[in-house]
Amino acid sequence: MGEQPIFTTRAHVFQIDPTTKKNWVPASKQAVTVSYFYDSTRNSYRIISVDGSKVIINSTITPNMTFTKTSQKFGQWADSRANTVFGLGFASEQQLSKFAEKFQEVKEAAKLARDKSQETTETSSNHSQGSGRETPVQSSNQVSSMNGTDDEKISHTPETTALQTENDRLKTAIEQSNSNAKKFETELQTLRESNARLLDALQEANSSVENWKTQAAACQEENNILKNKIAELELQCKELNQEKERNAQLTQRVQELEAELQDKEQELEDLRKQAEIIPKLVAECETINAKLQAAEQASKDARGRVTTLQTEVEDSQQKHTHMKTELKKFMDVLEGKIDELHEVRQGLSKLGIDN
Repeated sequence: MGEQPIFTTRAHVFQIDPTTKKNWVPASKQAVTVSYFYDSTRNSYRIISVDGSKVIINSTITPNMTFTKTSQKFGQWADSRANTVFGLGFASEQQLSKFAEKFQEVKEAAKLARDKSQETTETSSNHSQGSGRETPVQSSNQVSSMNGTDDEKISHTPETTALQTENDRLKTAIEQSNSNAKKFETELQTLRESNARLLDALQEANSSVENWKTQAAACQEENNILKNKIAELELQCKELNQEKERNAQLTQRVQELEAELQDKEQELEDLRKQAEIIPKLVAECETINAKLQAAEQASKDARGRVTTLQTEVEDSQQKHTHMKTELKKFMDVLEGKIDELHEVRQGLSKLGIDN
């Protein structure tokens, strides 16, 4: 049947940094499929994960392996054959628990398979040793038979040859068994050394996890500080926008006041032009007064024209009074305009100071 998948999930794959033995290096850019495979031919279990065309996990599970949960969504295990530590990051704690349970189940199955293999090896070894112990007895019988008569020697020659062949075969098997035992001892020592290295790596990985937790807490605190600063900057920006709006309103108000000032200045200019007429009116008044004096002088000389002159004088006095009244009104209007212009200038000065 070959290898068949028995469990499949998705996770982010990491490997321990071979240089520092502390930091995790991402082996996949995103969550990939991670599967347990069972090989019925070899009676073995493997964890395999492929990212595109690249194999990122190919780990054969042994009874000595241990899957460790380092957080609610992260777990790891050490592979002595690959000389590395694999880490898996899951989307939920439930997925991590299912993977860990399957790892323990597969680990127990691998242990049972190893025990059965060891029992088979011990049975074969005991059978070989028993055959070896029986060979000297057969050899002694062979020797005693060889010490018999020539007829007995001739009759036992084929049996002796067969026993000798079996003895040679058993010696070869014992030598191979001893060689395999030495090889197994060497591999066992290598596995022990690898296990020690992996234990050191696991301890370093656990220490790294604590460091990462500390760094994560520091990063979280720094993140909170930055969020507070961002909130303060946003508040400052809001206040700055409000200040800009107020400045825009004040600028608009200044422009309106400047337009009003121009209007007032135009009115003042018109009043100044009208004020230029006043000396002419005064001159006319003086002329009229001179005429009045001349008329009075003439009245002394010509009493006969008193009535006429009096009438002219009365008319002149009425005009003079009317002109004085108009001039007084004009001066009152002019003073009012000047006061308004002065108030406008004071308002502009205050606005300039506020800006």
